[in-house]
Amino acid sequence: MRIKLLPEHPNFGFLPKRMIFFAFSALLILASIGITSTMGLSYGIDFTGGIMIEVKTPEPNQIGDMRAKLSQLDLGSVELQEFGEPDDILIRVQVQEGGDKANAVAVNAVKEALGDAIEYRRTEVVGPKVSDELFMNGIYAVVSAILAILIYIWFRFEWQFGLGAVIALTHDVVSTIGVFSLIQHEFNLATVAAVLTIAGYSINDTVVVFDRVRENLRKYKTKPMDQLLNDSANETLSRTVMTSLTTMLALVALYFLGGEIIRDFAFAMIWGVLIGTYSSVCLAVPMLLHLGVERRTMEDEDTAEQLP
Repeated sequence: MRIKLLPEHPNFGFLPKRMIFFAFSALLILASIGITSTMGLSYGIDFTGGIMIEVKTPEPNQIGDMRAKLSQLDLGSVELQEFGEPDDILIRVQVQEGGDKANAVAVNAVKEALGDAIEYRRTEVVGPKVSDELFMNGIYAVVSAILAILIYIWFRFEWQFGLGAVIALTHDVVSTIGVFSLIQHEFNLATVAAVLTIAGYSINDTVVVFDRVRENLRKYKTKPMDQLLNDSANETLSRTVMTSLTTMLALVALYFLGGEIIRDFAFAMIWGVLIGTYSSVCLAVPMLLHLGVERRTMEDEDTAEQLP
């Protein structure tokens, strides 16, 4: 027996409800920008520099005792926070003057102060110069990916399609950053990798719908544009939902079973798949109606293809 998640021929009114989608997306973007501006991001050691030590304590709720011990070491700023379970603690120590040797001495001092009963899971040391370079490289990577996608869609389709895709893509990236700021999950290089993966996933969905729009623009010469766009979104909806669902199954397994190191990446991807599916159908396609996509462009392409 085959499971049907959607009707065989879905006919949801995406275009008639486009102003609701636009309003929701605008509020989501504004909220993301506002939250990020006020709360900031919980940058990982990749972007802040310093020493990060992940430990597991024998018993939960020992963070107060650990903070008291480490405050006596004269290492500068020392931050402790629960990292998942109550017995998982993340220790951040500011970068030490004196280079790698001074940082190594600081790590040994922390381990001596906490004792052998603590399980040390990972230790990372990043200098301030390297952290600044990593932060800027992360920004360059995201911006370059968005510009490259704009150029690709522009040449494959038309400028209206490229602009609509980039608007939807920017919506996905900004909202992902806003969610990380809201819940204060660690924002590090793995998160940047997740954002870039979200961009690729989202644009893949968008291109599939845009291909159907282009086919229908050539096929139906008199159908109203809003109806044509709505039909195109519905015709590709089954593929979009099934792809997103199967991807989500893998991501949920990674989130709950993959361990703390990969959890932030998996969370970003889960949010990205959800918001990317929404933006491809409910934002990118209706945007074409307001950007003025025309059948004339498709007719010109057909004429060019027929020339010897």
